[in-house]
Amino acid sequence: MEAMVTNPTWIFLVMLLIILLAPVVLRSLRVPHIIGLILAGLIVGPNGFHVLDRDKSIELFGQVGIYYIMFLAGLEMDMGSFRRHGRQGSVFGLLTFTIPLLFGFAVGRWVLGLSTASSLLLSSLLSSHTLVTYPIVGRYGLGKHPSVVHAIVATAIASFGALLLLAIVVQGVRGGGSGWYWLSFGVGIVAYIAGVAYVFPKFGRWVLRRNEDAVTQFVFVLVLVFISAWLASLVGLEGLLGAFLAGLVLNRIIPRGGPLMVRLEFVGNAIFVPYFLIGVGMIIDIHVLFGNTQTLWLAFVIITAAVLSKWLAAVVMQHIANGSLEDRRMMFGLTNSHAAGALAIVMIATAPEVQLMDAQVLNATVLLILVSCIISSFETGRAARRLALQTTETERNRGSYHGKCLTAYAYPQTVDTLTQLSIMIRNPHIADSLMGLAVSMDDDPDDELRIKGQHNLERAKQIAAAANVRMSTMSRVSSNVASAIVHTIREVDAGEVILGLHETSDGKLAGKLGVISQSILATTHREVLLVRLQMPPGTVRRIIVAVPPQAEFEVGFYKWLEHLCRIGEQTGQVMRFHTCGNTGYYIKEYLKQAHPAVQVEMHIEKGFGTMLIGLKKEVNDDHLLVIVSSRTGFISHTAAFNSLPSVIARDFSHTNLILLYPDQYGDPQETHSIFAPNGQSVTQRQLLFEEWLRKLKS
Repeated sequence: MEAMVTNPTWIFLVMLLIILLAPVVLRSLRVPHIIGLILAGLIVGPNGFHVLDRDKSIELFGQVGIYYIMFLAGLEMDMGSFRRHGRQGSVFGLLTFTIPLLFGFAVGRWVLGLSTASSLLLSSLLSSHTLVTYPIVGRYGLGKHPSVVHAIVATAIASFGALLLLAIVVQGVRGGGSGWYWLSFGVGIVAYIAGVAYVFPKFGRWVLRRNEDAVTQFVFVLVLVFISAWLASLVGLEGLLGAFLAGLVLNRIIPRGGPLMVRLEFVGNAIFVPYFLIGVGMIIDIHVLFGNTQTLWLAFVIITAAVLSKWLAAVVMQHIANGSLEDRRMMFGLTNSHAAGALAIVMIATAPEVQLMDAQVLNATVLLILVSCIISSFETGRAARRLALQTTETERNRGSYHGKCLTAYAYPQTVDTLTQLSIMIRNPHIADSLMGLAVSMDDDPDDELRIKGQHNLERAKQIAAAANVRMSTMSRVSSNVASAIVHTIREVDAGEVILGLHETSDGKLAGKLGVISQSILATTHREVLLVRLQMPPGTVRRIIVAVPPQAEFEVGFYKWLEHLCRIGEQTGQVMRFHTCGNTGYYIKEYLKQAHPAVQVEMHIEKGFGTMLIGLKKEVNDDHLLVIVSSRTGFISHTAAFNSLPSVIARDFSHTNLILLYPDQYGDPQETHSIFAPNGQSVTQRQLLFEEWLRKLKS
């Protein structure tokens, strides 16, 4: 029987209408949108009203959709959280693999009377799961939550184990593999993982640095995803594991919240993932519920074993990790849904050359997909809402610093990098946190500079909009550029200002601060970042921070530290601090309490001058060097700062650089007004921080 709609234009229109309307209609019934799309696929599919066939286009887009789900799961994983919770995630992976494995074998062998090989395949089917409900987690911003990390790590382990067991059983049925086969199989897997982990990040950085075109970057990333999926299938694994690995290895070169990340999420969640869910619904044959009691009994047994075993694994993990009820629900919700992995296993098991399962098991598996996805959607959604409420603190949402991040643009070639940096360091809890400024001279007769400035602002707004961040802009005409920037800082209450580092006409560092920068530093005590980036900030391989002695005594110490932590979190790169004296202690304590996921290395130096000499050999072209400076007359100012611009031009002209001047309000002498019991001078900010630490520890 032919479908009602066969015209390609109408097919795509019907799919778009389903994607648009299904979540809206079912939202009033409090049904998760994922279930809405699956049910819509059932209704319009061949086993429903047969509006559409599950043709090659839907299969193609659906395949891309499951790859997208796995890719985004790896891409959005916070690598710092992965390192912190990876061990417990591995434990959960073993639990959520072995417990369903035992359940599946026992049910298959002694309840359903299947053969040993068929029971092992049923065990493999129940052990695998798919992160169908992960988009729910993403909408609540819980990608870093320990229970979510546990589930993602467990997905990789369980899926790998299930598909490996599938390969072993199938090879045994087909006549068994020789020792050489299994050796080549293991070597192929190791070589594949090592090759992707080594080549993809290097090649990805190289391409993304040299191509700023949004379409080129987007397509390039998808090419890498499908190359990884193809290589995975080549060595005997499933392509969805390859997509997940691609997300993991590209994690550090695609900043979270950046324009490229937003585009990847938008396209996937708007088209490919819904196509996959609708395609799953089209497979479901609702008639099996009424036409065959044997299939219904088989489905009941398989569904009960699958749900119970995954729930039991989450319960055991909850007790091991001392988690809450919501942690258990989140882990269960994410690992209970069966989709791509189960379909792959049952399709292979029912193939003519294998024939370890029949059509009844296939129908029961499809029902398992429907029921498990419904349960997972409700559990994940409920847990996500409650965990989001628990992890949201009023003070944290309000932000420690309320001012806008002001970026002053002068040259078109710096608009992209400066805007991307401002997106990284801005306060994400303030809706209107970005401000772009272009200043032109009032003696410009042809308005040439003003027109260029407006073009720069339009480009900056486009970049910010691509990252789903609103940027307000202002174009000013003045006889003094520095004065216009300072007045703007005061008018909009900017907390920090980003400027380009002074360069000569041939693009080299000038060896001195520009007149505009000097004037701004002299007339405002707000944080100032003088920036020279030769590549997008999200593609740097390491962040090296040079901190002067007694920097912790400055008023703006924790503010600039927070800004750098935001860069470290979004890039996922190691932050190596070079400090003097006790400064490193305060940095480590702050990061441990406020940003535990950031990777930190601490090096204590004898002095600031010695530190800069050592950094000359350490800093490479693909590193980001941040030098924390100080205005003259303040506590952390040293004699080495007098020659700092010339040292930078001589020794660090080859690298990405931020020269950072912290907030330094008030008269310098006022910062010595409070003394600790041992006689060392401290600031009010330091005392407040120590009190804060005591409260946290208690």
